[in-house]
Amino acid sequence: MAQKPSKIREFQKRFPDEDSCLTHLMRTRFGERFTCFKCLKESTYYRVRGRRSFECEHCGYQVYPTAGTPFEKTRTSLRDWFYVMFLFCTTRNGVAAKEVERQLGVTYKTAWRMCRLIRLYMGYVDGDFPLGGPGKTVEADETFIGGRDLNGVPDDKAVVLGIIERGGDVVTRHVPSRRKAHVIPHVVNFVKPGSRVHTDEAKAYNLLTETYGFDHEAVDHSAKEYVRGDVHTNSIESFWSQVKRGINGTYVWVSKKHLQLYLREFEYRHNLRKQPALMFELLLQAFPKVRVE
Repeated sequence: MAQKPSKIREFQKRFPDEDSCLTHLMRTRFGERFTCFKCLKESTYYRVRGRRSFECEHCGYQVYPTAGTPFEKTRTSLRDWFYVMFLFCTTRNGVAAKEVERQLGVTYKTAWRMCRLIRLYMGYVDGDFPLGGPGKTVEADETFIGGRDLNGVPDDKAVVLGIIERGGDVVTRHVPSRRKAHVIPHVVNFVKPGSRVHTDEAKAYNLLTETYGFDHEAVDHSAKEYVRGDVHTNSIESFWSQVKRGINGTYVWVSKKHLQLYLREFEYRHNLRKQPALMFELLLQAFPKVRVE
C-alpha cells in the first residue's frame, strides 16, 4: 500500500528558509511585476539584503511585504510564523502556546502573542456569513464553557451561542447570558429568512416564530427528547463536543476575555473540514492586498 506523503516534509520542502517565506509573501500580495508606487513604471522588485523588503528596479523604492500582516513589526522568523500556522491547520484540537514555546525555543510571551495573532487572522480569513436559506435547516444552541458548577448552578461559566447550517458552516458568539435579548439578535442576524430553525426547548427561541416568522421547531431535552423525525440539534452538539475536547485537552483553561478568539479557531477548522488541504493555503494567500505607502 502506497504511503501518503508527509505533510511536514512537504512544508519543509516548500519553505526551507526565511527567504522562501518572504518571497512567497511578496508574490502573493503584489505579484511578479507591478506598477511602482513612486515612479509609476512597470517594475520587477528585487530583494534587499539585510532587510525584509524589495526594491524597484528603476527608482529603488522599497516595499515591505510584511506590512499590514500578522508579521508586521516582528523579529520572529517568518518561517517560524508559517510553521505555527501550519500546526494550527493540521491539528484537530489546536496548539497550546507552551507547545509553540517548546518547539520554537522562544519565550512564552512570544509564543502566546503568535498564537493570538494567528487566531485573529483565522477569524479574518473565515469571516461570518449568513447561514441557511429557503429549504435549508439551521440549528442554534448555547453551551457553558469553563468556570465551575456551584451546587448545579453555572456560577462563573462563559455562555456561548452556536448557529450551524446542517452540513455547512458554523458561527459562534460569546454572549453575556442565555436571555433572549442576548441570543435572539444573533440568530436573526446570521440566519437567512426562509430557513428552518431547530433548537432545544429554551423559551427565548419562541420569538423566532412569533416575532420574526421563522419556521421554528424544538426538541425537549428536559423530557429526554433528542430527536423527533429530522428535528434535532445533534450537529451543533457535535461541534460543542469538539470545542470542549480542544479546550479541556489542549488549552486546559481559557479566560472569558479571550474565549471568542479560540472559538474563531475552531470555527475555521470546522468550516473547512471538507477541504482540509485549503486550511493552510488560505492562510498563506489571504493577506490583504493593500498598497504599501
